[in-house]
Amino acid sequence: MERQFLVILSICLLASCQTTNNGTLNKINDIDETLVNSDLKTEAPVVIEEPPKDVWEYIINKSLQDSEIVINDQALLFMNNHIKDVENFNEYLNKSYYFIYYVVQELEAANLPVELAFIPFIESNYDPFSISPSGAVGLWQFMPKTGRLFNLEKSWWSEDRHDPYRSTHAAIGYFKYLFERFDNDIYLALAAYNAGPTYLDRQIRKNKRQGLDTDFFSLNLSKQVTEYIPKYIAIRELVFNAEKYGIVLPKIPVESVVQKVEIPGQVEIITLSDYLGIKPELLYKLNAGYTKWASAPKDKSVFYIPIDKAFLLDDPESPFENVNQINWISHVVSSGDSLWSLARKYDTEVRIIKEINYIESDLLSISDTLLIPLSKMKTNNFIPYEMHIVSEGDTLWEISNKYKIPLKDLLRINSLTESSYLQLGQQLTIGNKNIHRNIESKKRTILYSVKQGDNLYKISELFDVSIQSIKDINEFEASQLMPGQIIKIAIRAF
Repeated sequence: MERQFLVILSICLLASCQTTNNGTLNKINDIDETLVNSDLKTEAPVVIEEPPKDVWEYIINKSLQDSEIVINDQALLFMNNHIKDVENFNEYLNKSYYFIYYVVQELEAANLPVELAFIPFIESNYDPFSISPSGAVGLWQFMPKTGRLFNLEKSWWSEDRHDPYRSTHAAIGYFKYLFERFDNDIYLALAAYNAGPTYLDRQIRKNKRQGLDTDFFSLNLSKQVTEYIPKYIAIRELVFNAEKYGIVLPKIPVESVVQKVEIPGQVEIITLSDYLGIKPELLYKLNAGYTKWASAPKDKSVFYIPIDKAFLLDDPESPFENVNQINWISHVVSSGDSLWSLARKYDTEVRIIKEINYIESDLLSISDTLLIPLSKMKTNNFIPYEMHIVSEGDTLWEISNKYKIPLKDLLRINSLTESSYLQLGQQLTIGNKNIHRNIESKKRTILYSVKQGDNLYKISELFDVSIQSIKDINEFEASQLMPGQIIKIAIRAF
């Protein structure tokens, strides 16, 4: 049963708040004594018969009708911080443009308070790329263990915790569990979401042993958790009573602005963004679960795109009507690699890696370059290398001329040097008569959206390229990267 609370702030307390902390709360023109004292609790939402004009009005109309909101000094502090710059607060709210309607829909379908749509503002500023110092990820800031509990998976190609839609589904499942566990008390459920249900249970039991109340405001909680609820209250109050505080809310429609589409095969993000005529940054944002330059190599790919661009994919001449295959990548063997770890990483089979690269032993040599077929998708036809069997009199120079393959590439593919001796019967990989397998000749330039916490070393490891190659292609003078920055990477892929 939901507990209700009401804290009445005296005029003296408010006045003292407005003169402390070197004027931190000295924004009388933003939230003054008259405004707060005119209505210490959030006004009950007015039910109107006309359709809501925007998503904010929809949330207000669908909110908990009988809830009383505590506006204490902490909530007041966060409110003032938000409206020091009203335009900046408007931009802050507008970051939810592509996602908040979906979140509200899912909350309503799950019979949860639609006000929970404000939580991603606190967790991540509605940034699906967000990564906290502790490793929490995405709109809802899932930790790896909690994410796995709610079926958020991670592969070489994708990370569901970044996916705005999959992570929202998981967050709603988590909140359903927390509301049931804490008797539908929204404050306790939010506190448990922030700090973990076990921690909150421990604090509740401690109060019970001491004969104290067990509502959120009576618990002895950490500073982080104690501030979490006032942050939520501050946003709720400012949105629900925006006009009172001189706030113009951003126009976000009460309908989806994105559309889910299925495209055959694997799709490069830069190719799709070019065809749709949108910036790759936006396509990455809407599909943040894809952590590489493309979707996973499966028989179909799911993308979310701006709804006004969906008609382009209905065009019979769309280049995405047929399977767009990107089925190979090269991998330079490093310490710790094994055939099993590579097969698991790239979603393929040990047998196939060995077959493609003519490997007989289960052992790998560091610095060797392997050609990896990406996944076991039905459309992926594995075409082995053509081999040359060394005969008497053969030289590396003659072999490179015969097959029209540069000598340096012949040496690299076969892990040889110019001074290497050839042995009769030795097998040399020289490519395929239909598909040229020269590892270096088919470098492709892709775009990558820098994530929070990324650096050049991490990105170079991610794509098996050198740091210098990233610097060269982007003409970097410094190594500093910014989240959301789009950089070029030349990968060895087929």
